[in-house]
Amino acid sequence: MVPALEFIGVTKRFGGVAACNGVSFQAAQGSIHGIIGENGAGKSTLMSILCGARRADAGHIRLDGRAVNFASPRGAIARGIGMVHQHFMLIEAMSVLDNIMLGAEGGPLLAKGRAAARARLAALERDHGPAVDPDAIIADLPVGLRQRVEILKALIRGARILVLDEPTAVLTPNETAELFKLMRRLRDGGACILFITHKLGEALDVCGRVTVMRRGGIVGEFDTAQTSAARLAEAMIGRPVEAAANDRIRAPGAVILRARDVRVSDPSGAARVKGVSLDLREGEILGIAGVSGNGQSELLEALAGMRPIAAGTLAINGAAIDARARNPRAMRALGVMHVPEDRLKHGLVADFPASGSAMLGFHREARYGGALLDRAAIEADCAAKMARWDIRPPAPNLATRGFSGGNQQKLILAREIERDPLILLVGQPTRGVDIGAVEAAHARLLALRAAGKAILLISNELDEILALSDRILVMCGGRITGERSPGGTSARELGLLMAGAADTAA
Repeated sequence: MVPALEFIGVTKRFGGVAACNGVSFQAAQGSIHGIIGENGAGKSTLMSILCGARRADAGHIRLDGRAVNFASPRGAIARGIGMVHQHFMLIEAMSVLDNIMLGAEGGPLLAKGRAAARARLAALERDHGPAVDPDAIIADLPVGLRQRVEILKALIRGARILVLDEPTAVLTPNETAELFKLMRRLRDGGACILFITHKLGEALDVCGRVTVMRRGGIVGEFDTAQTSAARLAEAMIGRPVEAAANDRIRAPGAVILRARDVRVSDPSGAARVKGVSLDLREGEILGIAGVSGNGQSELLEALAGMRPIAAGTLAINGAAIDARARNPRAMRALGVMHVPEDRLKHGLVADFPASGSAMLGFHREARYGGALLDRAAIEADCAAKMARWDIRPPAPNLATRGFSGGNQQKLILAREIERDPLILLVGQPTRGVDIGAVEAAHARLLALRAAGKAILLISNELDEILALSDRILVMCGGRITGERSPGGTSARELGLLMAGAADTAA
């Protein structure tokens, strides 16, 4: 059978850096084909060439055995290629139907286009399972449904080759299971799905074949039925992966951060955090587990000074924090550093050069020239961070948006961790990060803890919570539903607490 898709010697350079270097592989019709690799391995560049956003310097692509060369994304869409980006391309104030129609209105008479789009959505629902209310506003939808809208956008345009870039990075386990059901239905209907992921267990679960990229080239192809996560990981980073050793023998010290009956509301006035109390001690990693949307994000942002606290008290080293003076700058001055959950929304400025993003929040410091910014010092500081954290490409002047999601995350981790924090607030530290970078990030967090720092960790990854935490709090519905020690609990028990089961029942 002729492959649905072939890459033949595809090469793309940015200056002296080969983002893709002679990439060649095939993906079959009616298959889910995994593409894995470290951050900066060339996966995103390769997909941008496939989708018409970039032009290859050499090599070519074949669809159904015929060479293609797309001058724009419009040409790729017309040939049945659709892509769901890691960061969704949706207009939150518009409805599902409006987002799906955007760019494919069907002519100036929108009423006719709307009717056709509704009919097509109904047909997709019959073929592929539950759809989304076409009149729902995107901002009101959970992440899993927003992702489904992105997939529907591609399908309604006739996509038969679908690229999913880190699609499970922001999904709950139930949402991930629903996505995999949809992917298998699409595969069984003849679609070719390219599944880009850092979660090797998921690649083994849902893919028939996996291509591994490293430093712009292909280093291996594996049938998932005949390989393992360890073998894939070693191919990705070129060496065996070793989990960071977590020595929990040392007892934590004095209370550094104390929160009592903290309550936080969203801009509409709805209560999001409902009377949370916690103590965070020096030399401790306190993990907070919970399904997204249960108040963890709002709690983290309130502690970082990004959200007002409607009620309750905060104290650092026994000194109460004046609510009127509490803001991100004031909290940083107290030694509270913050790795936000949404790196592009709260952690970086996409249009800034990487050197600008690497000093956000600290730009008034003398090391950067104070009021008169010293460009050379700023670039040198960023270059040093890039070397220490293996951020690729090592290009301080490259726009932040030009880095992969994992390398953007490493830029934030470097900026915040290297400030010698008293307290580190960490939200989803390894979201969209490759297994080698996960290993390095975990080692850094454990080293901070060993140095006596206090770390509050929020993660959707239960394995990460269990591996790093000294104590675990579980949140559901804006409240703490239980406290556990990593050695005295299980993922199942934490899952029950996350679902709202009473502490005694769990």
